[in-house]
Amino acid sequence: MADFSPAAKPAVRPQNPNFSSGPCSKRPGFSLAALEGALLGRSHRAKEPKARIAEVISRSKSILGMPEGWRLGLVPGSDTGAMEMALWSLLGTRPVDVMAHESFSSGWVTDVVEQLQLPNARIIEADYGKLPDISKVDFSHDVVLTWNGTTSGVRFPNGDFIPADHEGLVIVDATSAVFAMDLPWDKLDVVTWSWQKVMGGEAAHGMLALSPRAVERLLTYKPAWPLPKLFRLTSGGKLIEGIFEGDTINTVSMLCVEDALDGLRWAESIGGLQGLIARSQASLKAVSDWVEGNERVSFLAETAEIRASTSMCIAITAPWFMALDAAGQAKAAKAVAALLEKEKVAMDIGSYRDAPPGLRIWGGATVEPSDIKALLPWIDYAIDSLAFG
Repeated sequence: MADFSPAAKPAVRPQNPNFSSGPCSKRPGFSLAALEGALLGRSHRAKEPKARIAEVISRSKSILGMPEGWRLGLVPGSDTGAMEMALWSLLGTRPVDVMAHESFSSGWVTDVVEQLQLPNARIIEADYGKLPDISKVDFSHDVVLTWNGTTSGVRFPNGDFIPADHEGLVIVDATSAVFAMDLPWDKLDVVTWSWQKVMGGEAAHGMLALSPRAVERLLTYKPAWPLPKLFRLTSGGKLIEGIFEGDTINTVSMLCVEDALDGLRWAESIGGLQGLIARSQASLKAVSDWVEGNERVSFLAETAEIRASTSMCIAITAPWFMALDAAGQAKAAKAVAALLEKEKVAMDIGSYRDAPPGLRIWGGATVEPSDIKALLPWIDYAIDSLAFG
């Protein structure tokens, strides 16, 4: 450390310091003027408001390239609500394998094992920074997985591990992956997400996508447990088609609907899905270039192949930090995040409370890669300030 020269205080600041992993940054150029056309004070079941909700569904399907025959609906409770609906409505007729590699995917383990108490459930886990062992998955079972671990920054790089002719359903929490990563729709059966992640929309609303195979399961299987009204996707043995046409289960915020539409129109204006992916990948490249050869930091994800371009989780590896005990590291990591917030260059980028201490930089499509680049020297400065200050 005697020959180490601490980083100088940078002269350039990010224009937008919002790097939170949720709710995430609004799209570039956003202002409240974009919401002036919101149908406030109107019933969400009236013709025009219902048409706006249906437009969110149709634009989302188009941008994502969702296959013909898939259904997409707006449901309560954000991504969590969408996943709960899927798990409680579809599981129980086959054994189930649940893959978990961070906090939120571990939450689905709790649902399956402790709440639903499914007797033929297998848990395939991995530590933070790793993916579960895919060789252990039995695709004759139903399979539950999280495509990108928001709290670990670890993602599945592709869907090659999923057989095209899998017998069970593949149920995917994709909330910090969809709109920023290519998903193998032809190998999936249920995909869920929320507006507030990659698209920077407002919270509380979830999206539930169902393949024809998932719909068939709904129509031929009745769970042994009672389903609350918010979870019901069928009635009288038939699919409630209205859910997938803009007729929502509960009252939605038309202000949030207008905001979601604004984000989708912006996505179309920058080239659709590929434009969104390119922006997120540019942010990942900036962080990857910064991490390489930097003794202060490393990715939490162990290999480049599994690194997320959205929730980029960073471990602090500076020698002074590594010399601390666990409690000291947790305190120091919070101090780094606090200094960045005090300087107003990065808000809300501390690692998730259950994750190893460090930083979590959101690089979803609404974040400007140039702001990511401007942030990185500040992280060097903050880490060195604690060491030398």
